[in-house]
Amino acid sequence: MGKKHWRNFISTSANSTPTINLTVDSLPEKLLFFNLYFVWGREGQIHYTMPEETEKGTLVWNIAKDLGLEAEELSARRIHLVSQGRSEYFALNYKNGHLYTTKRIDREEICGWQEKCILNVEVIVGDSMKVYGVEVEITDVNDHAPAFQSEMLMINISENSALGSRFPLYEAQDQDLGNNSLQGYTLSSNSHFSLNVQRAVEGRLYTELVLERPLDREDQAHHKLVLMAYDGGDPVRSGTAQIHVVVLDANDNAPVFSQVTYKVNVREDTPVGTIVVTLKATDRDEGMNKEIKYSLRKITPRASQLFHLDSNTGEITLVGNLDFEEATFHEMEVQVQDGGGLLDRSTLMVFISDVNDNAPEISITSAINSIPEDSPAGTSIALLKVQDKDSAENAEVTCSLPGILPFLLTKSYDKYYSLVTTRMLDREQTAAYNITVTATDHGSPPLFTTTVISLKILDTNDNPPFFLQSVYTSSIMENNPRGGSIFSLKADDPDSGQNARITYSIVEDDIKDSPLSSYLSINSETGIIYALPSFDYEEFHQIKFLVKAQDGGSPPLSSNVSVTLLILDQNDNAPQILYPSVPTDGSTGVELAPHTSEPGYLITKVVAVDADSGQNAWLSYQLLKATEPGLFTIGLHTGEIRTARPFLDKDALKQSLVVLVKDNGQPPLSASVTVTVVLANSIPEVLTDLSSISAPADPQSDLTFYLVVAVAFVSCLFFTFLLVLLALRLHRWRNSWLCDSGSVNFSGVPVSQFVGIDGVQAFLHSYCHDFSLTTDSRKSNFGFPKGSSCNTLPSQQPCEMKDPFLVAEDTTHRNSDFAAVQVSYPWQRCHPGF
Repeated sequence: MGKKHWRNFISTSANSTPTINLTVDSLPEKLLFFNLYFVWGREGQIHYTMPEETEKGTLVWNIAKDLGLEAEELSARRIHLVSQGRSEYFALNYKNGHLYTTKRIDREEICGWQEKCILNVEVIVGDSMKVYGVEVEITDVNDHAPAFQSEMLMINISENSALGSRFPLYEAQDQDLGNNSLQGYTLSSNSHFSLNVQRAVEGRLYTELVLERPLDREDQAHHKLVLMAYDGGDPVRSGTAQIHVVVLDANDNAPVFSQVTYKVNVREDTPVGTIVVTLKATDRDEGMNKEIKYSLRKITPRASQLFHLDSNTGEITLVGNLDFEEATFHEMEVQVQDGGGLLDRSTLMVFISDVNDNAPEISITSAINSIPEDSPAGTSIALLKVQDKDSAENAEVTCSLPGILPFLLTKSYDKYYSLVTTRMLDREQTAAYNITVTATDHGSPPLFTTTVISLKILDTNDNPPFFLQSVYTSSIMENNPRGGSIFSLKADDPDSGQNARITYSIVEDDIKDSPLSSYLSINSETGIIYALPSFDYEEFHQIKFLVKAQDGGSPPLSSNVSVTLLILDQNDNAPQILYPSVPTDGSTGVELAPHTSEPGYLITKVVAVDADSGQNAWLSYQLLKATEPGLFTIGLHTGEIRTARPFLDKDALKQSLVVLVKDNGQPPLSASVTVTVVLANSIPEVLTDLSSISAPADPQSDLTFYLVVAVAFVSCLFFTFLLVLLALRLHRWRNSWLCDSGSVNFSGVPVSQFVGIDGVQAFLHSYCHDFSLTTDSRKSNFGFPKGSSCNTLPSQQPCEMKDPFLVAEDTTHRNSDFAAVQVSYPWQRCHPGF
């Protein structure tokens, strides 16, 4: 921060507010502050002055200090800015309370030709609903050079023009004000013309080219001059225009407008295509010198988009839409020129009159969206700003509310209104309000605008949660997955917000000396109950407990409900055989059956139990395996083993029975036990008979052996047959020299059972055949008997072999002896050929 020097003085007047003027001799970079005006009172207005062309981020002043606030209070008190106009140029730094610019400020862009350019900003203190007006006056700097509308001006002057004739020139335009605006003109050095500069009553400079020496077209037909315009800024800025003087033959009468200044009033709602004014000029010459043309010379870019001049008729037509709020008048310069080059100029001023074409605008500058239902009357709800872009009575606005609402609008400051309550509110009657604010102007016809302010009434905790049912009952199958959800509760609370936020909990209790929390858990937010362990129906059949629903109010309210959880049985226990019990030493219990037992004699009883219940505990008994099938029966539901027929001498003395016990569950579970029954009348006889009993051969092991042999034999036979077929094929090919005489005959074999070399075909009908092979020195005979097949094969018995299979060997073995081969093999199941 640079060194600051201040010169302070206070000036007052009888009818004015005390004004504090601060002059800054030296300020740090980007700190612009010139005058501070403060209106003493509850709600006042602050005035700042700053030059234009300041960049974004330029510091204006410490507004928090001027308002008597600390920088730390800005955010807490909800202080914010509201800019008047179409753009926001200032912002507030909430850390240090400084007011700074948000964009580059151009006075000409904002205020145009207005001498005093002021930007208005409102500072709103949100917590107290107070408004302070801030005016920032933008001073002009010399940032624009004078500029001509055209860089080239063509002037036609008759050669017989009298000395001292004056010819109007272009006027330069400078958007700056005061000393920075246009100050004068200069003309380049020449021998025929001089420059005459005059200042009008309103302060405008008019330039004329004065003829000082007679012209001679034959001597010099063209004169080129330079007109320069300059301002009074520091440094001085200037602009130039080229003047091309064309010397014409004599045309001694210039056209003259009927009026020096044309003034026209036009409503802003005038339709496009309307003739605004018709220019009128006369010329006393005749012929070509009498023909005149109208043109616009000095016109703003915006006006050129709104008005069109017919060069022949002088009619100015509206071609764009007028807007009083954008510009209240348009000024332009019109020119008339005859065919000889003489001209006259006039000023046209079009004044725009306002019509009520803008409805009032309502903006909510500060508002709260909710209040407690016990808030007192007079509580502030919102601060609104109401304005109308029109003027005069069209901009006067009246605000209103529906009469049935408990709210009132009061005027706060200038265009600001406060919305307050008129009584204490009741959320149980109305939980929320949509407050419609209507702003109506005084135009004819009047226009209005409405806005809706939503207000939510906050609740107090005066209602406890309640369940939809007084008692809840649910069921779950045993062996449930751990941590799975089993039930869901729902409670309601007529309150709102945190007062209606319900949390659920299980009231602690004990089950079989274990805390309830080790069995059940509840989601405090959703009310879903989870099973922590996997329940066992055989351990307990039901669980009774209480669920508590508590809201989030202060103090909280709660209610309880009783819940009964029924455990359903599942077939998860297999039958348990109690008798006969399985010995621990590996021996098997023995039951005695007298030789003289009659059919139906009770040998023993298998006793079993099931820990499940219902149909899962219904047991059935059946014999899976017996040494002598059909010798014993077992009761389906009683488990009693009885004789089915009298004992025979061929029956084995030791009978082994496998009993299956199965329950009725889905799927069923089972258990088995082996019961040994000895055919004897007494225990000593049992011992004698058992010593003479040798262990019977296992028929299953013999059957396996036969199966392996059969598979190996069939494989060898198949390859042998393929070799025989190959030999037969070769025999046919070489029959002329391999066989002296004789033929090969096939009998008893279907043709479809043979194959050629070109492919493999099966010819065996059955896996059970007898084969015989005989050889003759001169003749070969093949005999193929029918194949024998069987669907089932008794244990330890091969398939019966019939008709031999005879094959004669090749004639190359003429002197060999007959050989007869008979092959047979057993197979448990004979299948058709492949």
